[in-house]
Amino acid sequence: MSPDPAIQRFVNAAPAVRVLVVGDCMLDAYVAGTSTRISPEAPVPVVNVRRRSYVPGGAGNVAANAAALGARVAVAGLTGQDDNGRRLRAVLEERGLDTMALVADPSRVTTCKTRVTVGGHQIVRFDDEDTAVPAQDTAAAIRAACLRALEVSDACVISDYAKGMLSADFCGWLIGEAARRGLPVVVDPKSDDFSRYAGATVVTPNLKEVSVAFGERVSPELASRLDTAASVLLATIAPSALLVTRGEEGMSLFEPGRPERHLPAMVNEVADVTGAGDTVVAALAVALGAGFDLFAAARIANLAAGIAVSHHGTWAVRAEELLAC
Repeated sequence: MSPDPAIQRFVNAAPAVRVLVVGDCMLDAYVAGTSTRISPEAPVPVVNVRRRSYVPGGAGNVAANAAALGARVAVAGLTGQDDNGRRLRAVLEERGLDTMALVADPSRVTTCKTRVTVGGHQIVRFDDEDTAVPAQDTAAAIRAACLRALEVSDACVISDYAKGMLSADFCGWLIGEAARRGLPVVVDPKSDDFSRYAGATVVTPNLKEVSVAFGERVSPELASRLDTAASVLLATIAPSALLVTRGEEGMSLFEPGRPERHLPAMVNEVADVTGAGDTVVAALAVALGAGFDLFAAARIANLAAGIAVSHHGTWAVRAEELLAC
């Protein structure tokens, strides 16, 4: 069976699309081992380490997803001047990502989430992070790096994981600079104040993030409550659109002055939802950068998310997987 013509057009166009991903870059570290005894020092397992591995997380995972779809991707963010910062830069570059806009600050630690697993089961996670607002000279360096990258970009992503870099002032500035260049901006939000994202092309919260920003719980069963929440949030982010990801219920697209449009979930069996939101944001940005309208881009993102959740662990969907659907 021939692939959907829109998917074929997307895959053909992606290699020419240049995406700038700006946000909270993290290193995801995995320590895998075995355990056959309890420590005599405390009632905890003794783990014999067999393997350590590192992958990009946060905004880095969004960038990796966009690159897997075929786009050319630059990452702008903040790391420490430490071993984890060097590891993060290395794993990003291994995936073909441009790290010239990744700023190293010697006063910070690189955000790193370390997961320890035994027999495939996670037993503990510990986080290294600094969520303070960047110092003035660091903030200036990030802005300068973003300006250089915007000049050669077709789309921009704001990947907010609430780690301190993406202040309201910075978000407003970046959205304005992208708009001046006619670039679409896709936002993955974490702030409970969506007004900081006003003017972006589309903001992509899940139901939990909608509930926090709206101030009341919005559940998958309460479609009418989602409509009310979306109406309030659209006024907050005007003229942006809102694409709400609803897990097994699919996605709902709300645009100013238009009726809601719903996209059913495109998945037969869910294996793991980890990182699916990053897949959605990446696919949206690549599609918008390639000239697709927002609803067509949302359809592609919905399909990519369905592929991502059918795999265990964080999964960067590849172009050939889209073509095989």
